Amino acid sequence: MLTREELPECPVATTVHLIGNKWKLLIIRNLLHGPQRFSELKRGIPGISQKVLTDNLRALEGDGVLSREAFAEVPPRVIYALTDIGESLLPIIDAMADWGDRYKASIR
Repeated sequence: MLTREELPECPVATTVHLIGNKWKLLIIRNLLHGPQRFSELKRGIPGISQKVLTDNLRALEGDGVLSREAFAEVPPRVIYALTDIGESLLPIIDAMADWGDRYKASIR
């Protein structure tokens, strides 16, 4: 997690830094429906590799956007869920979905 001093001064740049790649946005989108296991996330995001999913989950956890809960079971079970900060991204994701729908409708 970056310190306040290390974050960009512009709030838009800060948001882009935290969720600015397509994989992070899709992970957040999927977790908005509730906590999920790694395999559920991988199935729900076509084209993402295991390494890329792992790297992005670690980054989002480090930035405080999601939490990771590991259970001491056999086989091991890990659940990922959005934190309160992660859930506060819902209006942004909704606005992006609305814009995407309007854009797709305009190019037909």
